Amino acid sequence: LAFCRGRVVRVPKGPLIRVVDTEVVIPCSVSDYDGPSEQNFDWEFSRETDFMRIVSTWDSTFTSEEYQKRVGHGDIKLRRSSNDAVELVIRNIQPTDQGRYKCSTPSTDATVQGNYDAEVQVKVISDGLSVSGSKARSSMSLRLSEGDSFKLRCSAITTSPEHTHLHVTWQIKSGSTWWDILSLTHEGKFQPGPGYEERYHNGDIRLDTGANDTYRLSVSQASSVDGGAYRCLVSEWVRGADSSWQKIQEKSVEIASVAIQRTDVVISTSNMSVTERDSLDLTCNITTDRSGIFQAEVMWYFSASPDDTLSDAQVLLSMDHDSVVSDSTLISLSHVDRNCYHLLVRDVDVEDSGYYFCQAAVWVPLHNGSWHKVVERTSAPVSVVVTALEPDYEVFLNASKTPKFSDDPTELNCRITNAQDTEANIRFTVSWYYRQRLRSDDVVTEDLLATMDADWTLLLGDRSRERTQNGEIIFSKKAVDTFSLRIQWTSESDRGDYFCVISAWSRHRNNSWVKSKDVTSASVSIFWAIQDYTLTVEAVKLKPFFVAGHTFEMTCKVSSKNIKTPRYSVLITAEKPLTDQSNPNGTTRIISLNQDSVVRLEDWTDQTRVDGVVLEKVQENEFRYRMYQTQISDAGLYRCVVTAWSPGGGGMWREAVNGLSNPIQIDFQMSGPVFNVSVHSDNPTIYQGELADLLCIVTMEGMALEPDDMTFDVSWFAVRSFALDRDPVLLASLDRRGIVMQSRRNGSSDLSLERISPLEFRLRVHGCEDHDFGNHYCVVTPWVRSATGVWQREPDIKAKPIFLSVKMDVLNAFKYPLLIGIGLATVIGLLSCLIGYCSSRWCCKKEVQETRRERRRLMSMEMD
Repeated sequence: LAFCRGRVVRVPKGPLIRVVDTEVVIPCSVSDYDGPSEQNFDWEFSRETDFMRIVSTWDSTFTSEEYQKRVGHGDIKLRRSSNDAVELVIRNIQPTDQGRYKCSTPSTDATVQGNYDAEVQVKVISDGLSVSGSKARSSMSLRLSEGDSFKLRCSAITTSPEHTHLHVTWQIKSGSTWWDILSLTHEGKFQPGPGYEERYHNGDIRLDTGANDTYRLSVSQASSVDGGAYRCLVSEWVRGADSSWQKIQEKSVEIASVAIQRTDVVISTSNMSVTERDSLDLTCNITTDRSGIFQAEVMWYFSASPDDTLSDAQVLLSMDHDSVVSDSTLISLSHVDRNCYHLLVRDVDVEDSGYYFCQAAVWVPLHNGSWHKVVERTSAPVSVVVTALEPDYEVFLNASKTPKFSDDPTELNCRITNAQDTEANIRFTVSWYYRQRLRSDDVVTEDLLATMDADWTLLLGDRSRERTQNGEIIFSKKAVDTFSLRIQWTSESDRGDYFCVISAWSRHRNNSWVKSKDVTSASVSIFWAIQDYTLTVEAVKLKPFFVAGHTFEMTCKVSSKNIKTPRYSVLITAEKPLTDQSNPNGTTRIISLNQDSVVRLEDWTDQTRVDGVVLEKVQENEFRYRMYQTQISDAGLYRCVVTAWSPGGGGMWREAVNGLSNPIQIDFQMSGPVFNVSVHSDNPTIYQGELADLLCIVTMEGMALEPDDMTFDVSWFAVRSFALDRDPVLLASLDRRGIVMQSRRNGSSDLSLERISPLEFRLRVHGCEDHDFGNHYCVVTPWVRSATGVWQREPDIKAKPIFLSVKMDVLNAFKYPLLIGIGLATVIGLLSCLIGYCSSRWCCKKEVQETRRERRRLMSMEMD
């Protein structure tokens, strides 16, 4: 490959056929060379044998005397296209330029390899191409209407001695640029120009050949873009020695200047405003200079927006080219002449406000009697505003009832006054609004209470919906011109400004109602001064001194201010000493009487004295409390808790204010014995399943009592934790009559509670489990019989807790599981041995015969 490589100089394959007086370009290139990238070239010419030097890229003295003038004038020049290629350009080539042209490159290679020059034959022929238009010397002018058709002709012929082909192109001038319309190429193919492909395929643009070498351009459905100058461009082509097509010359001639008169469709009326129930008259004008026979097709459209397309718009009325008009009751279409069409809309409504536009198409007759649509245009939309006939009226709002206290009624009347032009097609509705009074720097908000539709359907707002459904707010229409708002029980949240809006509705042609006007009334303020409620309660002890067993009596006197027709509910409470275990919180609710004088026992749990407390109403503001057969356990501070109620909405009572009286103390002088309680167990640590014994021992100090004059209520509790941080759980109780009560248990252990002596009580836990551990203690309530024979209850006494620990007996816990495991293992082992013996005895026995092998000693290596 290295041996074959060398410099290669190339020129086109000849002969090159060119036409006289045309420009000739002969390229020359070099490749596979050494040295600098930019190469130099020399051109020489020979008619027969000797070569004459024409021009060089590197030597200005290279040109022969015969060519110096032409090279100096620029008729012959070299044009470099790249570092390794140039073009020889000869303008206005003459027959004397026919011959051989040689391109040479000076050597820059280290070794001489390849070719350093190449020749090409140039043949100059005479100009036989003739291009002409119409018979007139200058181009003709055509003035056409949009949608018309026209034809243009040009003639092209060649008398060249060579076999050449013609390429014919029709062009139109836009500005200073010529654009291709349609071409018949030198290869006999039709080629539409850019933007004309669709019209060519639709048959609106054609190129036909005729007699006498004529080429005819036919244009149908001419539009405004078809206006301009037209020319016929013809080029002559010849096939070269390398079978490629080469253009040897080109000529053109302007054929015609075409002007297209645009057909416009406009609505003569500009944006307009009409009054409701008047007539709307619009005119659609078609502007065209067409003088022949034609018919117009007109269609009117309506749209709510000027940007809507025809597909989105509503068709009002149409008339085809045969003057057939689509039927409509309130809309009519007529034409004064063939260029002017009137649209008349009678009895217009507010819904007719919008944008109107018309679409017109021009139809012309054909030779076969049919009609052909040549152009179609749509006008710009015209805005039409229909002004509603508004009735004239005023609105007056007044308050017929205003509240002075909470829960008083409020009534507002919204009246229509000075109504004019209110015919039968006008209907009035009302909307009620509430505006809350705010500080001057706050934004005032308006809440819709209720509104009415045109059919008088009431729509409730969020603020009033629930109260209206409950009947607390009533909306009504008292008369034709009066609407009412009534609040049955006005609350403090209802204070503020109220106003109403009267809406007028007009009936349209389709019997629908459209709002035409709103009138707002002046606001009415609903407000009353609010004073703080005051409630004073005084408790008085009627009997200053009394002893246990007597009747305790006190009264509660109530006084209030700024409360409308109040009623009172009373609750009697007692604050017991902290040593009382019946109520660890210290306060007990005993008995109550509500505002309807219904008495109820609250936390009074002494079943022996169910009727021992009485609460009654002496006067409207005075209540009396009695407690019969007082016990020592009744000692404490007694109060009256009073609640004042005022009438609320719907016959309900609303809580106004609460009051607490001064305390009344019940205190007894203790002269009897003092009791103490302790818990004891001989064995506080036991194992699971064993019996746990806990003793509650009562001791007595001071005055001795007979066993028949004292008795005890005993209750046992347990706290299931090491620390006393959980709530106690009641285990069992024994009252003074000997009745035992046990709480429900989840485990398998059981309890028993018994009295083993007058001052000792024993709790037994049978079959202890792990959940029976914890701190255990007893609570004792002593009962002592007085000299009068009345049993007095002493305060509860709580013993110090003792911790009961339950352990697990490991030996007893694992005894039975170990015995069962050893027995099962023994049985399974014996069974396995038996199965193995039987299998080896009967199932797996085989007789094996061994072949007798000879025993020979190996010979020693020395013998070998």
